[in-house]
Amino acid sequence: MNTKDNPKLIRAWISYDWANSVHSLVIASAIFPVYYTLMTYDTNDQPIKFLGLLPESAFNFSLAIAFFFVIVLSPVLSSIADLIGNKIKFLRFFCYLGSFSCIGMFFFTSSDLVWLALLLNITASIGFWGSLVFYNAYLPEIVSDEKMDKVSAQGYMFGYIGSVILLTICLAMIQFAPEEQQAMFTRISFLLTGIWWLGFGQIALSKLPNHKYDREIPKDIIKSSFRNLKHTFKDLNQYKNIRVFLAGFFFYSLAMQTIFLMAAMFGSSEIGMESSELIMTILLIQIEAVLGAWFFSFLSGKIGNKKTLLIGIFIWIITCIIGYLINKNDPNVKTQFYVMAAMVGLVMGGLQALSRSTYAKLLPETKDTTTYFSFYDVFEKFALFLGLVIYGLLIEYSGGMKASALAMGVSFAISFVILLFYKMEKK
Repeated sequence: MNTKDNPKLIRAWISYDWANSVHSLVIASAIFPVYYTLMTYDTNDQPIKFLGLLPESAFNFSLAIAFFFVIVLSPVLSSIADLIGNKIKFLRFFCYLGSFSCIGMFFFTSSDLVWLALLLNITASIGFWGSLVFYNAYLPEIVSDEKMDKVSAQGYMFGYIGSVILLTICLAMIQFAPEEQQAMFTRISFLLTGIWWLGFGQIALSKLPNHKYDREIPKDIIKSSFRNLKHTFKDLNQYKNIRVFLAGFFFYSLAMQTIFLMAAMFGSSEIGMESSELIMTILLIQIEAVLGAWFFSFLSGKIGNKKTLLIGIFIWIITCIIGYLINKNDPNVKTQFYVMAAMVGLVMGGLQALSRSTYAKLLPETKDTTTYFSFYDVFEKFALFLGLVIYGLLIEYSGGMKASALAMGVSFAISFVILLFYKMEKK
């Protein structure tokens, strides 16, 4: 049975973007980091250290640990999934791991439970990023090349819309609650995030196919998965355009994902914006990302994936230069920051959706889509890990974030040059 371009399967696939994107906004970007900061500083505004680490450092290390596990585990698990044809079970596992971790954050009630918050931040991140390996691998399985850009963009668009809706609900709860109850309603937002992810995730988990392949399950499946992984890696190296694309993707993903995670901190330290203004900025980025995902999908249909990617990266370079030159003492500095945020949202939504569909288009005809997408995922996560390290070191040595913004611009420029040399061909 041909499952490609089946509207029901496509809607089911898109529904998982709607389900899990709330983690990216509520937990990873907006509410949880702010709540974590409030819980890890005492009444004298002094940091409460955890294992000798400053709260911010402990938080960053928790993310680094999560990315490490995803980088190590996803290629092996995806290889196993391709061998025995059960990627829906892995998608379900990571969905449950992430959603129940978000629900568990409701119990982060005091600074004595920082260990619990960091542990759940690790497991929620592993659940989010780990599930994407198997989720993304469905794209070339259920969508034809002609519709891939459009469907990938729709996934991101619905993900952004869903996350903005839930964040708006959560912020309304917190803002209109009595002051003494705001902390409790903040924790309820974590509970709602997990329930949203778990509940809407059932649509994809019940509808997406779980093909069984005519492959004998080996007795030592772990060793077999490594052999399969090695074979796929050799196969991937035969395709020049995949190699070149992944190299370019690595450098622009390094900069793009790092900037998104650090945008709020940049606004706070370099612009002097209040928490409410920063959350509004994140909302602005998400809303712009919806438009960006649609616009880049439309543009790629007119001028092709390569030219559209290069345009997006060029806009990112300009944004980084503006970030480096921005002056905190300028009376219009906040307006300039909002303009930057709008540019970030526009190109981030577009590049994320187009990157996924471009890679899927470059893949050869194969049943091992999950293994191929695990390489894509590893490149993205390692780039993010390295980007955070570079960003942090430059902040430490320069005493500010502007040098880091310029470094991200250099990373975008490197990716721009690399991507000049790939073609949209399966060879």
